Amino acid sequence: MADDTAIFETIGTHLFTAVIGDILDVAGLTHQFLPPNIRALRPATVLVGRAMPVLEADCCGEMVASEDRAFAFGMMFRALDDLRAGEVYVTTGASPRYALWGGLMSRRATALGAAGAVVDGYHRDTREIETLGFPVFSQGSYAQDQRLRGRVIDFRCPIEFANAVRVNPGDVIVGDVDGVVVIPQQHLQDIVADALAKVHGESTVRDMIARGERTEAIYEKTGIM
Repeated sequence: MADDTAIFETIGTHLFTAVIGDILDVAGLTHQFLPPNIRALRPATVLVGRAMPVLEADCCGEMVASEDRAFAFGMMFRALDDLRAGEVYVTTGASPRYALWGGLMSRRATALGAAGAVVDGYHRDTREIETLGFPVFSQGSYAQDQRLRGRVIDFRCPIEFANAVRVNPGDVIVGDVDGVVVIPQQHLQDIVADALAKVHGESTVRDMIARGERTEAIYEKTGIM
């Protein structure tokens, strides 16, 4: 995979989820936003990174198939340790009964250079995560542990959220105050180029609004609103 530094800096500095979503729609990629209840722990957070998808499943009780103590969380420790620099831990599959991310996980992910975590459920240890400044997007905070209630059953596999959004390994995750959007990796260059052009076009539209032009006329001229 090519070095992502330059294009990720461009996304984080010049783009935002709304304009990226608009361009994805135009490209026919109309199911790319994760559910709207997945929000940034800190509203000012901007997240850009490659997806490392993780599949979670519910369970009940302490019994597991292996005597290995690490498997009290299924494959979670293996998944966490497999994070690479610039990647985002993205997980779904669990019911909203327990936390899927926490403070110690954030510390390990930070040490590995991960870009952030996006969980289809709750996080916990909010104060510790805030102290670290690690980017986390979730449905909110809830202290209930997952050890007796959930297991990671696979990772670096395609996953699908309840609203039919598919996340493949290596897709690009972009998150901000307005939500989390997934850019399929094979479309990254084109989507970013077109989104930059739209940002420039929106600047022109703002000037037209400031001059007092009518909204309908502006849209006829630019196709932007």
